[in-house]
Amino acid sequence: MSARTVVVSAFFLASGLLAACSSVQPDPGVPGRAGAAAGACNADAVAWAVGQPANEEVFARVWRESGAGLIRPIAPGQAVTRDLRPDRVNVHIGADNKITAVSCG
Repeated sequence: MSARTVVVSAFFLASGLLAACSSVQPDPGVPGRAGAAAGACNADAVAWAVGQPANEEVFARVWRESGAGLIRPIAPGQAVTRDLRPDRVNVHIGADNKITAVSCG
């Protein structure tokens, strides 16, 4: 394993552990309807993040400004679920550790 792989792996592990510790989650809303208004994601509001470094400061700002209740960093080649979550912002990260795309779902 290269040092870069270890650092990237440690970053995602730490992000996952921090997310698991969070006790504040938005109201999921009524079953069968879109997510609660307070947790609805707005990817247009955080389009500025594309090209930025994938670090804790940028993730915190993306999460806050998107209005989403959840944030999901996605590494290159990482398997992800295909469930639609209107309250989740997805942050796609390139091999150079820069954000390549931001989307909701």
